[in-house]
Amino acid sequence: MNYLITSITELLTLKGKKSVRIGKELTELEIIKDAAIYISEGKIKYYGKEKEVIKKIKKNKFINIKADGVVMPAFIDSHTHAVFARPRLLDFEMRTQGATYAEIKKAGGGINRSANDIKNSDIEELSRNLIDFSKKFLECGTATAEVKSGYGLDFENEIKILKTVKESQKNAQLEMIPTFLGAHSIPSSFKSSKDYLDYLKKEVVPYVAQNKLAIYADIFCEKGYFEPKEAINYLNHLKKYGLKPKIHADQLTKSGGSVVANKVKAISADHLDFADEEYIKLLKKSDTIATFLPASNYFLGLTKYPDARKFIENANPVSLATDFNPGTSPCWNMQFVISLALTHMKMRISEAIVSATYNAACALEINDRVGMIDLGMDADIIILEVKDHRELGYYFGANLNKITFKKGKIAYEKNNTFRY
Repeated sequence: MNYLITSITELLTLKGKKSVRIGKELTELEIIKDAAIYISEGKIKYYGKEKEVIKKIKKNKFINIKADGVVMPAFIDSHTHAVFARPRLLDFEMRTQGATYAEIKKAGGGINRSANDIKNSDIEELSRNLIDFSKKFLECGTATAEVKSGYGLDFENEIKILKTVKESQKNAQLEMIPTFLGAHSIPSSFKSSKDYLDYLKKEVVPYVAQNKLAIYADIFCEKGYFEPKEAINYLNHLKKYGLKPKIHADQLTKSGGSVVANKVKAISADHLDFADEEYIKLLKKSDTIATFLPASNYFLGLTKYPDARKFIENANPVSLATDFNPGTSPCWNMQFVISLALTHMKMRISEAIVSATYNAACALEINDRVGMIDLGMDADIIILEVKDHRELGYYFGANLNKITFKKGKIAYEKNNTFRY
């Protein structure tokens, strides 16, 4: 099916260099006003001023969609934990009454609670949940999401989660990129973090790699979980199996996660609430993309957020993601993440948009085909119910997305009144 999108008040192309954007490059949206875009065979065929595009397709058959708003690349969510059995409502109640992260964990909540829920669920149930969530991502304008394991914490259930992602992809329009996060927490059945990591390396990792169940490997480097030295050893070991390193870094304390990212040359280091100038420079040296997850800070009621301005001013590559998960960030809406980036991390709207699209694509190494609007790129596009792109960070609490295209097909449409 071919589509012509007209009446575009602003077309945010993000056209530019085909590598991660830093510094001033984050402000370059390459906007075309009064624009149109033509989609054919799932790709971007033509785009530009409306009159010029229409001249090129006079004899073609297509469906015409009147945008009457902003069109831009679809969001890419590079950090989620979208496979889980049920929400952690008790954790939430405890937190609103003042309980700390550690107190909730001690009471049987936290990651281990989600692990118990996974054990009592089968792939069919988990897949139903994931497919339902995938529709919510698409509704809010996200066309691609990374999905981590990490709530299994043993061979059977970690594999169950990764197979859920693989099976769900057959029936979901949201593109899902799998990450192995077996090193998310230490199960009570293991005496130490070392024993558990040895188990993962020996029993789980070979199967994950052999069956191509994940592209990336992740670890939660934090006090009480996994220390920097063992995280370095673990991620370097997994690199031998072809799994590319990512890391949960410096979320709760300055725990050394950024040092690990530098040593293993991680694709991304995520959270970074406590990354200071020393760590920012280390991450710059390894070209590691700093992925900020402000929705989790918001949900946890924190006042401390990552220092995005220092990262940007140091020319570090940065991206944004939801951290969608049942315990600390039940948010699938990248629009809200962008609003938080502006109000709580003092990012500019242009910086936040690039971080939620093209740079997020770089964090998943798919920027050769998504994240910008250019000839031959996949038509992963959203049409927003705003006239000016700055409204995306201004209005919050509602879904501003009207239509989501995934590879040139409509994956979500608010209603059909936009066609004529």
